[in-house]
Amino acid sequence: MRGFRGWRALIGSVLVQLAFTLATPALADDDAGAPMTFGILPIGGPAESLEAWRPLIDDLSASLARPVRPLSVSSYEGIAQAIGEQRVDIAFLSGRLALEAVTRQNMRVIAQLTRGDGSLGYRAVLLTGADSRIRTLDQMLAHPGQWRYARGEALSASGYLVPETQVFAARGLDSDTFFKSVRVDNHQNNALAVANGEADVATNNSADLERFQQRFPEPYARLHVLWISSLIPHAVIVVRRDLPPAWQDRIAAFITRYGKGKDATRELANLKRIHDISGFAPATDTVLTPFADIEYSLDIRRASTAQWVSDAARQARMRKLRDAHERLVAYLSGK
Repeated sequence: MRGFRGWRALIGSVLVQLAFTLATPALADDDAGAPMTFGILPIGGPAESLEAWRPLIDDLSASLARPVRPLSVSSYEGIAQAIGEQRVDIAFLSGRLALEAVTRQNMRVIAQLTRGDGSLGYRAVLLTGADSRIRTLDQMLAHPGQWRYARGEALSASGYLVPETQVFAARGLDSDTFFKSVRVDNHQNNALAVANGEADVATNNSADLERFQQRFPEPYARLHVLWISSLIPHAVIVVRRDLPPAWQDRIAAFITRYGKGKDATRELANLKRIHDISGFAPATDTVLTPFADIEYSLDIRRASTAQWVSDAARQARMRKLRDAHERLVAYLSGK
């Protein structure tokens, strides 16, 4: 169910690693020698994400006694396309992207990220420059058509869906028409755009902002957090449902035990390289319900402010959205 307008075209190209050929399908059977593919949600750039994940993926390959090749891409659309084409067996995805994979692309959730601070999630933020004239959300909203906006892709919860729902749709606004201009990029580049005066407002999130502060302390000092969202659940690990059950179980066992065994010190160091992760907890599709709720809320708010030929037409649309949401939540809970 896509509750937002058409997706943006695929940005950039897939980073090929370990002699990975894009035309090669994902695992088709339980041949112990066949390679598996691990798709990586883009954090920063593809090369940076690949470098961060490689130690864990190498350990997974050793544990399974079969090749596991990483697929790191430059956009959310890129990983969604690879999953849709069945070129990915395992993937690390944000909640909204995982919701698409679970409901449309034959994947299921096996684990959810945990952080050392015990947090249950992260928060979307809106950024401005430290010396910007925009000091409050009301000041930004008081001047439509004046500011340059840098946001994430439509599949990004913190980069698009949550700010769109809680800031704009909640006020009967659409960010694509509210701002003077809109650019779409990853969190890192959007933060740099604001820090360098190339954008006035940008979306980001608390976890990526911590990472940005470590990597770019000087640009970070030029940023100001304008708005903070409610809590967004952490990212998840998904696997293909049509993998042999024994392989699904082995992958889930490795992921959820990583950083907790006799080699915990080294493994925890590997996890910290990724995104200050402390490990992964067992999880099911039910953890994606909050993302279904976010999308439903955005759909309802847009429908309530749209122009309709009659109130009956509006109510019919509302009922259709409600029924679809109820079916989706039931599906996620296994009912």
